[in-house]
This record gives sequence, structure tokens and C-alpha cells, in this order.
Amino acid sequence: MSTKSFAGLLGLALLGAFTVPRSFGQGLGNSPYSRLGLGDTPATSGGIRQQSMGGVGLAAPNGQHINDLNPALVYYTSRTTFEIGVTGQYKEISNRLASQKDGSVNLGYISMALPISKRWALSLGLRPYSSVDYSNQLTEAVPGEDELRSIKQYEGKGGLTQVYLAQGVQVAKGLTLGLTSAYTFGSIDHEAKSTLYTEEGGVENATTTVINDHLYYSDFTFRLGAHYRVPLNEKLNLNAGGTYAFSSKLDGTHDQTLLREDIEGRAIESNAVLSGQKGYATLPATAQFGLSLDNNKTWSVSLDAGHSKWSEFTNFSTFNATPLHNTFRVASGGEITPDPASVDSYFKRITYRLGVSVEQMPYRPAGQVLYDRALSWGFTLPVPTSSPLEAAGVNLGFTVGIRGNKDANSELPQGGVIQERYVRAQLGFSLNNRWFIKRRLE
Repeated sequence: MSTKSFAGLLGLALLGAFTVPRSFGQGLGNSPYSRLGLGDTPATSGGIRQQSMGGVGLAAPNGQHINDLNPALVYYTSRTTFEIGVTGQYKEISNRLASQKDGSVNLGYISMALPISKRWALSLGLRPYSSVDYSNQLTEAVPGEDELRSIKQYEGKGGLTQVYLAQGVQVAKGLTLGLTSAYTFGSIDHEAKSTLYTEEGGVENATTTVINDHLYYSDFTFRLGAHYRVPLNEKLNLNAGGTYAFSSKLDGTHDQTLLREDIEGRAIESNAVLSGQKGYATLPATAQFGLSLDNNKTWSVSLDAGHSKWSEFTNFSTFNATPLHNTFRVASGGEITPDPASVDSYFKRITYRLGVSVEQMPYRPAGQVLYDRALSWGFTLPVPTSSPLEAAGVNLGFTVGIRGNKDANSELPQGGVIQERYVRAQLGFSLNNRWFIKRRLE
């Protein structure tokens, strides 16, 4: 590996490391659903390649990109590979009465994969597990008090991050097994404000009661993976893969403070309700299975399905203790590179991707089943100066989707269910290099 390439790789890693504390603790714009559970938790954890195909890839090996959806596929890493991605999102949040627009940009993930031997490879990286980012306000009359009004404000920030090590090993011809060990950690802050005032006295004479809820979690989680590849003929290969993430407990501490503030936000009184309370949150078990077909050169198509037992989720904090429900997800996608070795056409060397997905959300307001429906597409643009020993590419991914709905329901509060329409864009860079090659003089 050249000195310039290594310096660039190190620089990207350091840049990502310094960016992590600020980026991973934030969500992708105001999301009211992130108030529940541990926040918004993506059903898939792959890179830009997988997300551009609808989040599929459980059975789609690739030697140029890191596939962390299934640790068994890490075995197919042919060269030392580094990837980094940034994610931006723009969304419109609405119900039947009002709407607002929001968005942000965050560091998406950092990962590196290394082939250790002919039968063993590993990858390590950093990525978000969940994000909490919401802010909403409600003004209403106090029941039984004609002149009394209430302003309620709810805000939340934070989320969980995973540092992981994934390993893939070939145990027989066509059969690989894998294990992902991850340390999951992070903090979540909820704030609930309630201001009571009369129309005669006005807000300027009111005081506000504030509940600050701080939660910190940390512990290890594990996920097993398997993959089997069988040639159908000289040009086609069939792949089957699956993963199982074990239900696990995250140790946590809980602090809660009760404050009274004036209208300027200055504290009048502060009392610690809880300090360092110990407990845990139970993460759900998740099973996923996928099939793919490829020609081992220019194209692949995949179909994935997954089931998460969110009904098992428990949390020692009673803040927003809304029951969650099991979810099911199905997605399909594919990719094609017209001619990876083309000399006369750069566009034939570009990889094109497309995918669709439908996922149940774990929330059931008044018994309604909510869905996240999305269309994804993307590209890998190879760097023209790539060589047989070193290749680089710019990865682009785009997703448009809808979460929830705005159907009327008499059992729901005024306004009904919240719907999110979003456009998500991902920009990343990948570098492949053959390390540890002995140079010879001829």
C-alpha cells in the first residue's frame, strides 16, 4: 500500500472518529416515533451498497464492499477494504391538522474489513443502533377549569451506538459461518415541560414544571450468521443466508430531576427524584433470511425477509412506557455493472442498484398497524485511477419513503396518526487495497 493511500485512509478514520461523538448522538430530524422504546431502530445495518438495494444482502456476497448484514459474508472480502458513509435526510411530518418540515446530516458509519487467511476474514466498525430526536408542543384547556390553559412540550435527544467486530469463516465448500460481537452504548435524554396559565394572567406570569429523564445503556450483543453458495451452472450461482440476533439485556442507569422554571427558563427549584438507579433494557431477538442469484461477475438479485420480537422489549424506565409489537419486513433489490473492465465507456463500469422494502413498525396506535414503505436506488462511481492492486469508489444511495398514515380513528387524539414522508441521501467512499504483498526485484 502506498504511503499516500495509507495517509488518506488514516485521515478518513481519524476524521470519522472525531466526528462520532457529535453525529452519532443525533437523529435525522424531528421524528415523533423516536420518543418510544429506545428510539428509531433501523431494521437493517448494512452500508450504502445494501441500503441502495432496499436493505437486502443477507445472501449477496461481494468482494468490493463490506457486507455487515450477515457476518458470514465477511469471508468474501478479497482485499483490505475501508468504507465511510454520511447520511442526510429531509422529511415532512404531518397529521390531519398540521405539518412541518425538518432534516439533518450525520455520519452514517465507518467500517474496515481484512482477509486474515484463505478461510477467515474479519471486519470492525462503528454505526448507530438507534436514534432519538423529537420535539413537539401541545396547547389545550385543562379539564374542569374553564379559564386554565396548559402548554405541554416534549423533547428528546440521543441514541445508542455500536462498536462491532464481525468474523466470517469458511467451514466447507460453499458454506461459511459468521459471528458479530458488538458493544452497544449510549445515552438518551427526555424532557417534559408543563406550563399552566390563565388567559387573564398570561404566559409571562406562569411557571413551568420540568421533568428531565437521563438514561445511559451499555452492554454486549451477539449475532450469528450462515451462508451457502451453490453453482447452478457455469454462469449462475444460488445463495442462501440467514442471521439470528439473540435477545439481550443492556445494563442501564437512570437519573431523573424535577425542576420549576420561570418563563425565561431560569430554575426556581430543583430536586433529584432518581440518582443512579440501576436496571436494564431487553433488546428483542431478530431472525432474518435471504436468497440471491448472481452470475459471479456483473449482476445479482436478492430477496430478504426478517422478523423482530419487539413484544419482548422491556425497559426499567417508565418514561414513555408504551408496549411495542412484533414486526415483519420484506425487501427485494439488485445491482448490475454492465462491463467492469470496459475501457471505452466509463458508464459501463458504474454499478447501478435498485430496491424496494415494506416494514411493519413496532407501534400500534389504537390497534392500527403502521408501515414503512420505501424505494431505494444508488450507484458506485469507480475512481478512474484505480489499479489491480488498489481500487476506490464513490458510493451514492437514495431512498424515498412513507412511515405511518393519516387515517381517521375516533379512538385516537385529535389529529390522528402521524405520517412521515422522507427523502434520504447517502454519500460514501470505499477503498480496496492488497496489503502485505512482498515486492520482488527482477
